Amino acid sequence: MNEIVLYSVIALGVLGLVLAVVLYIVAQKFKVEEDPRIDQIVEMLPGANCGGCGFPGCRGLATALVTAPNIEGLRCPVSSNEVMQQIGVVLGQEIKAAAPKIAVVRCNGTCQNRPKTSKYDGAQSCAFAATLFAGETGCSYGCLGCGDCVAACNWGAISINNETGLPEVDQDKCGGCGACARSCPKGVIEIRNKGPKDRRIFVSCVNKDKGAVARKACTAACIGCGKCAKVCAFEAITIENNVAYIDYNKCRLCRKCAAECPTGAIHTPNFPPLPPKPAATPAEPKIATAEAPKVEVSEQSKTDNTNA
Repeated sequence: MNEIVLYSVIALGVLGLVLAVVLYIVAQKFKVEEDPRIDQIVEMLPGANCGGCGFPGCRGLATALVTAPNIEGLRCPVSSNEVMQQIGVVLGQEIKAAAPKIAVVRCNGTCQNRPKTSKYDGAQSCAFAATLFAGETGCSYGCLGCGDCVAACNWGAISINNETGLPEVDQDKCGGCGACARSCPKGVIEIRNKGPKDRRIFVSCVNKDKGAVARKACTAACIGCGKCAKVCAFEAITIENNVAYIDYNKCRLCRKCAAECPTGAIHTPNFPPLPPKPAATPAEPKIATAEAPKVEVSEQSKTDNTNA
């Protein structure tokens, strides 16, 4: 009996050894050599795996950069231009500099500007709430305020302001990866150019209702009046579906549009205050001049003068 057990153990051991050798040979024959540059690039990337590059994690982007025949358009939105240039050195290719991006919240619906008309008492998720109802206010386009964007941000760059009920972006932490924008079911978060000196101009409203309806729901809503578009000399502003939009590629940051907006829907962060409009010069009062009294001349007097 003991001999049978011993032979069985030996047979299984030999079989395992033979199979291990076979697996090793197969693995060596069919193994895929990975380019060592992939690991180098992964070390340079931030490692947040935010998906802002369009790939599943930083390693996915690194693999694409190494294997793609053309790397134009492949970049990490969070990494600086200096880091991307270092990656270009590793790849032996030039990576053009890109303007830094930042998330902006296109909603003016603070608790003061947009009073509540109902109370949401469900799961604290914007995605969940958006499937159930339009929102707690008369604006069905505005921010729901449940904080899905906060949970999606890997950088701690966005938070909900308890006083306004709206998300706020920390421009020093935000890298413009777009995770917050993708998590917003209402589409009120947009990724835009950060702008020179961190200055940018955008319409903080996405309400597509007509002016009177939008203004009734939110006192700071864009009403699509078009005044901003009329004063823009660079054709950077378009009015579509009753709401204005500013193209940051055309905008020259002159702020004429912001001065014309009657509801304050256009935001201009990090700009100095606009100079006050010059007061209208009062019209000079007209000086009344005394007119000489008219002398009535009778027909008889005219006749007497003629005879004389």
